[in-house]
Amino acid sequence: MTDVRVDKPHLIRKSALRRRRRKKLTNDGKLAILACDHPARRVTRAAGDPVGMGNRHEYLGRILRVAINPDIDGIMGTTDIIEDLLIVDQMLVDAGRHGFLDDKVLLGCMNRGGLSGCSFEMDDRFTSFTVESIRKLRLDGAKLMFRLDKNDDRSLETIDACAKAITELNGYSLPVFLEAFSVEKTAEGYKALKTSDELIKTVGVATALGDSSKGIWLKIPFCEGFGRVTRATTCPILMLGGESTGDPSDIFREFSAGMKSGSNVRGALVGRNVLFPGSEDPFAVAGAVSGIVHHDLSVDEALEHISRARGERIDQLAPILRAAQAR
Repeated sequence: MTDVRVDKPHLIRKSALRRRRRKKLTNDGKLAILACDHPARRVTRAAGDPVGMGNRHEYLGRILRVAINPDIDGIMGTTDIIEDLLIVDQMLVDAGRHGFLDDKVLLGCMNRGGLSGCSFEMDDRFTSFTVESIRKLRLDGAKLMFRLDKNDDRSLETIDACAKAITELNGYSLPVFLEAFSVEKTAEGYKALKTSDELIKTVGVATALGDSSKGIWLKIPFCEGFGRVTRATTCPILMLGGESTGDPSDIFREFSAGMKSGSNVRGALVGRNVLFPGSEDPFAVAGAVSGIVHHDLSVDEALEHISRARGERIDQLAPILRAAQAR
């Protein structure tokens, strides 16, 4: 992959132009998307390891493990992650195999500037994909974020930047996946306020950003009283996962309850809980999350799915990539 970046970087765009896109964003009105944008915001903690997501080879391997699962709708990531995936996809095609990104929803993450643990953490400025680069790579939409700290003026700057980006994305009919929640500063850092009252107020701000709300999908955390939050908007909602607990059943319970909380809850955009699910197989956990979203699996049924799918297709990519490397 490094050789491609050094000698043939044009293959990234070639792969993007070749990739077959979905005719519609969603086949049944719901989405299960893998989130891969954490390291770009200096968030590398996973499974108790402070740099668990810092080994790009392992991190990318886990992403690929999920990406080959046909039940997962797509992937959201920063420029480096999306381009890594496009390189691997092109390697497979060049080896005479089918690409795994065909018909997947690819979303470009735009603002990652508020680096975790830094004095400027609330300055969530746009440092990754631009609207133009999303268009050039034929991605299917964009992911934005604002964290609202009522006592920090930088929150307004981020909200204003998000509004301008939404307007620009609307001009190209590109959907926007907007993560929005309130935070408060503590001695341990910024803490998300996962209460229904706070989320209701934040949702009202988020869906009014930009020149139109027609393309907005909200990404918000599940909380007690989530049904009240769902009634704060008519826009579709995807639930986020947060930091992994190492036990997939925890997030299964939240997602199962969330999918029943309102008709506009349309799935999940989840990262660490799928990529680092303790000792479980990310492929199997991703399929279980998709089953909850698309097929109303119960928590017990999702756990049964893991038992059946664990280890499935484990050698699908390795021999092909080894052969491609040998060439």
